[in-house]
Amino acid sequence: MNLNHSKRFIPFVKHRNKFFIFSAVFTLVGIILLFTAGLNLGIDFQSGSKVEVLAEDTLTEDQVAEDFSQAGSGYEPDEITLAGDNNEMAYASFVGTLSQEEIAEIQTYFNENYGQEPSVSTVSPQVGQELAQNALISVLIASIGIILYVTIRFEFWYGAASIVALLHDAFFIIVVFSIVQFEVNVPFIAAVLTIVGYSINDTIVTFDRIRENMSYEEEITSFDDLARVVDLSLNQTLVRSINTVLTVVFAAAAIFFLGGEAIRSFSFALLIGLVAGTYSSLFLASQLWLSWKWKSIQRGWNKPKEEDPEDLEPEV
Repeated sequence: MNLNHSKRFIPFVKHRNKFFIFSAVFTLVGIILLFTAGLNLGIDFQSGSKVEVLAEDTLTEDQVAEDFSQAGSGYEPDEITLAGDNNEMAYASFVGTLSQEEIAEIQTYFNENYGQEPSVSTVSPQVGQELAQNALISVLIASIGIILYVTIRFEFWYGAASIVALLHDAFFIIVVFSIVQFEVNVPFIAAVLTIVGYSINDTIVTFDRIRENMSYEEEITSFDDLARVVDLSLNQTLVRSINTVLTVVFAAAAIFFLGGEAIRSFSFALLIGLVAGTYSSLFLASQLWLSWKWKSIQRGWNKPKEEDPEDLEPEV
């Protein structure tokens, strides 16, 4: 890729309003989708039971559904997922917890017909609610810690822009999962927290280059001066951002296509989050910092301290 900034200069700031409009429209559409389509919550976040069936031969969804209908009083799983190299494993999910008697009936039936007793995991409504609350608290704590660190290490506007980009990435993943209706479970939360760390790292690298280029400026007197610094910094870090995300995308894609069903939602969330993180670092966080920084300069919050004429040495 010939993306040397000295040969090809991309005016990112020129199109900043387009980026803002796109993010605003996507956020609005995402909110509507969450209130209408909602999320496909797994049993980790709602009361339910999951039965793991093991077989020596290849299983099919129809076969597993038929077996459950014949087990004891007859059961109808809400979702059946096949896994394994030859689909010799099946996960049957039930919305609502199974009683001990129902679990015993299912285990007895499959033990007699498959020679292996299936494992059953059950999540109560209280546990599901606590998991959802803990996931939200984890993201909030991470956000507060990041904004405090970035504010101390850089300045407040860097920290504020970083958090907006971070929340944008997390919301982007949630909206995509609402569209495709992939199951939201504990691995999904792990993926979101992973993307939070990755996204803030990519954003900080870009901000560090902006801060470095700002130190070379003798004086910022106009918005164009500030925009020139941002454009230069983004072009200088563009190749690094693309190369970094591509290496991780290849790994996440391999996990998605070759990994098991249990981590499919994790790998898919990683793929979506990596794309969203790169977008927010280049097109959102830096543009927000530019807008807020220029407004603070106009209001006199970041003007350099004027020297007192009495402190100047007289010319000889």
